[in-house]
Formats: sequence, structure tokens, C-alpha cells
Amino acid sequence: MGETRLARHMFLWCLSAVYMFAFASVYVQIPGLYGNEGLLPARWMLRVSGKSVWEQLTDSPTLLWFGPRLGLDTQQCMELLSLSGALLSLAATAIPTLRDCRVYLVLWMLYLSLYQVGQVFLYFQWDNLLLEVGFLAILVAPMNMPWGWRLHAHDNMTFWLVRWLLFRLMFASGVVKLTSRCPTWWGLTAVTYHYETQCIPTPLAWFAHQLPVWFQKLSVVGTYVIEIGGPFLFFSPIRRHRLTAFYMQVLLQVLIILSGNYNFFNLLTIVLCFSLLDDEHVNFWLCRRTPREERSKSCLSSLQTLLSRFCLLVELAVYALLAYWTFLYFDLKVDWDKKSVSSKTAFTHFEFNRFLKLVTVPSIWIGVLSLTWEIVTAKFKSACLKGVFWRLWSTVHWAVFAVATASMFAISLVSSLYNIFKSTRLLDCEIEFMYKPGNVSRAPPVVTPHQPRLDWQMWFAALGPQTQSPWFSSLVHRLLQGKRDVIKLIQTDESQYPFSQQPPVYVRAHRYKYWFTAPKEDGSFPQRWWRRVYVEEFYPAVHLGNAFLEHMLAQHGLKVSSLNLQGRIVFSCNLLYCTLQCNYIFNRFLFIIYFLNVFIDLGCL
Repeated sequence: MGETRLARHMFLWCLSAVYMFAFASVYVQIPGLYGNEGLLPARWMLRVSGKSVWEQLTDSPTLLWFGPRLGLDTQQCMELLSLSGALLSLAATAIPTLRDCRVYLVLWMLYLSLYQVGQVFLYFQWDNLLLEVGFLAILVAPMNMPWGWRLHAHDNMTFWLVRWLLFRLMFASGVVKLTSRCPTWWGLTAVTYHYETQCIPTPLAWFAHQLPVWFQKLSVVGTYVIEIGGPFLFFSPIRRHRLTAFYMQVLLQVLIILSGNYNFFNLLTIVLCFSLLDDEHVNFWLCRRTPREERSKSCLSSLQTLLSRFCLLVELAVYALLAYWTFLYFDLKVDWDKKSVSSKTAFTHFEFNRFLKLVTVPSIWIGVLSLTWEIVTAKFKSACLKGVFWRLWSTVHWAVFAVATASMFAISLVSSLYNIFKSTRLLDCEIEFMYKPGNVSRAPPVVTPHQPRLDWQMWFAALGPQTQSPWFSSLVHRLLQGKRDVIKLIQTDESQYPFSQQPPVYVRAHRYKYWFTAPKEDGSFPQRWWRRVYVEEFYPAVHLGNAFLEHMLAQHGLKVSSLNLQGRIVFSCNLLYCTLQCNYIFNRFLFIIYFLNVFIDLGCL
């Protein structure tokens, strides 16, 4: 692979922007989610146990342990960390010199600190992915030395880890669709449900849902090709294979962004795709002519010409083989009369499992060989430096980063939808959420890259009974109390919230099944975006002090017991009494010192 200096800069710049989106999105939701009167107060995750700071950090590595030592409670400390992360990532986006490995170390520690107490609202796949990508950025980003000299011999070697992470992410995303044995994925009809069963679809999702069924099934086939077949091109020695894989992956992510609000997830995946680029292609985007292009046009030997033609034949053969397998295993047939393409899975679950067993070991060896090539190339670059000191210093860097890269590769090897959308309804007067479907006449919003985490959890909660979502009882309890921070998670505009003047007396939740509406017979658009049908009661009608609500809160530890409250009151009284006693003794001590000074002064006179 050629030079990747510009590609790395793009990767670090875009990752800084993703960090900024993530921190800012969490910051505005902290009071309602993790505040002292939020749904899941974060202070419950940091119980005072008498352990030392080191033991606390070992049990739960988060900077929030230092909050009390700074005079901040847990909510204030979380807001400080998220705001600091947003500002620091914004600065790294704007100032190139701040894209330093130490800056990304700080950003990673800040987000990890929030993740440790985030509970169910921060335990999403993209939060884990951001932490993993952020850790790799520490290895990829340069360290600006005091004398301003930078080493780049190991850059391709560490940047390779980003490509390996992209391979694991995309290949696993494709494989899991088939290993789940979901009939919609095997029947290639998953996309016919996907657009209307997302958590928060976009307006374009409604139009995509109206596409013909044969096109929807063909898009599933394309998804399999991009996610299962495409990742093997990441490690091809032919440059155009990697560029083709790059555009395939970016195309898929852009289509997902246009049809669904998946916060920064797809943006972060596109950031990973920059590991497939080199400086020559980035310069092509920037309309710059590189010295390599000028040399290649002026002097091409016969051997180089022959080699380039051979690579072109291999490249075309791979594309032809990929197309042949696609037509064979998905039984693609073009119907020219109906102007459609029929498709179906022409393989069994047993055959797919056998395929996985066949490609698992070779894919690992492909990764090993690709990594070995990057390590050897980096060592050669280190040996070519001028000067004994710089050569030795570069060799030390190469050894350290080679061990780190190989270790990360080994660790990653070890570790390495069909949903029906529902809605909730509150007694007598429905409370409309800002983002998730509720009002059937309201158009779906566009909120990317922000993630409304309560709306997302409402989607997951509707997939099962309320007992599987303990936080829902806390939501009902806070709504009955009229807590403003929680209400802002539902509606920032108080005029849209029906109980802005007085909290509701009773609250219950109903489960609804939602579908997109269809165009009218004359082809015009309907007035409503959604249609829905009542399914069942999700949460019974409760009020403050209700036995069922109190039982659910106590069962899941979502309410401070009266015993703990009494103990806190007694402790506070004892602390106040001790303070008054100490103040009294201190004043008496000052009084005695004062009279001693007076007697000494009189004696001196």
C-alpha cells in the first residue's frame, strides 16, 4: 500500500468530529438520564465503599471518582467531562496540531468515564465501537516531539489496525444476518420491513418503502455482497480492489444515513473506510498531480507495463467471480418483459455454515500476511533513514508499535432486524415524543448525528414485556412527579407537553403496531405518514404511591428506601452536631489565645 499520510489526517479529523457529536449529544441528555432526579441517577453507580482511589479505579475506571474531591456531585462531573470532551474534540477538528495521540488519549478516557456509569442508555454498539476506534486513534495519531521532528515509519503499520477493525465490523454484520436464521433475511424480504420498523426513520424511508418488492429483495442481495464479499478486498494487493471496496462500503453507509437516524454510527463506519485509501487517491479528489503520476506517464518500462496488465486481468477476474457467485447463490434472473430482477437464496443454512468454516482460517491468514507485509515495510523504511541515531530511534519505535499492533490483532481475534415498532400511550392524553413515531400525521424527523437515547430505549422496551426494561418504571415515576429534566427528554417545547402546568395523576402505557401508509390509487401522497393498530397494554395505570409502581421501583433498586433516607438524615445530623462542637472548641481556643496575647502585651509594658 502506498503512502497514507493524507488518509490518516482525514481519519483523525473525521474522528474528532464524531467525538464532538457524541459528547455534545450526551451532554444535553445528562440531567434527564443521569441527574439526581433523572431516570437512572449515575451516583448510584459510584457507591462510597471506603476503598482507595486506586481500588475504585480498578473496579470501575472512570474519572468521576475524582468529582467529590473537586467539590462536584456526579451529575456536575459528568457534565464537566462531556463538555470538556466536546470542546477538546472541536479544537482538534479545527486545529491540526491538536490531532496528537495525547489528545486522543484524553478523549478516550473522557468517553470511557461516561460509558462506565452510562448503564443501559450508553451500552449501544456504536458506543463500544467509538471506544475501540478511539483507542486505535491513540496509536495512529502522531506525537509531536518538542523539537518538531516526526517519525512516520510505523504509520502504515498502526493504520492497518483500523482496516482490520473495519473488516471485522462489516463481515460480522453480514454473517450475523444469516446465522440468526431470520426468515426475512433468508427470504430476502427484510428490507420490506426495515424502513418502517426502524427506531427513528427519516422521511426518505417512507419513499424507499414504496419501492417494488423485487427491488427491495435485490437491495438485500447487494447488502450481502458488500458486507460479506466486499471485506475480503480490503487486503488485496491490487490498489483498485481496495478503492472499489471503499466506494462499496461508503455507498451502503450513505444509503443507511439517508433512510434512518442511526446517530454517529454510520459516520464512524465511513471514518473507518478511510483506511482503504492512499495519498494518491486523496490527491485525485483534491485535483492534485503527484510525482508518481508524472513519472508513470514519462517512463514506464516493459516489465511494469506487463505487470500492470496482469494486475488488470486479475482485478477483472475477481469482479467477474464475485458477480458469478452472486448470480449463482442468489439465483438472479432478469425478466425483460416485467422489467424486474427475481432473486432468492439458493443455498441452505448448512451450506452457509460450511462456507464460514472454510473462510474463517484463510481470512485470519490473509490478515496475518497483510500485517506481516506492513511490519516488514515499516522496518525497511526505518533502516533507510539517514544517521545512526535516527535509524536507531526509528527502529525502537518500529519494535514498540509492531508489538502493539500484533497484540491488538491477537486480542481482536479472541473477541472477535426483524422488529415491529410499537408506541406507548399515556392515560387520556397521549404524550408525544419528539423523535420516535407517535402522531401518525407527523413526518419522521432527521436527527443524525444526535442520538435521543430515551427514544431508542423506548423502541427496545416495546420488543418485550415491561419487566425487561426496569428503567421504564423510573420513567413513569418521574413523569408522575413532574420532573422537568426528564420531561425535556420527551419534549423540549413545553407547549407540546400536555402536563406542563401540572403533572398527570395517572399514567399507563399501551403498545401499538406501526406501518407506513401507502400512496393513494391516483398516485398522490396520503395525509398521514403512519397507520397503527392497538396491540395490548404495556404498563398498567398507576399513580404516586401505587403498590405496583412502588414494588417495581424497589425490586430494581430505582428508589431510595426509607431506611437509607433515615440513615442519611441521622448521619447529616451527627455531622452537623460534630461541626458545631468543633466550631465551639475552636472559638474557645481563639479566645484563650487572645487573652494570652493581652497578658503578654501587659507584661511587656
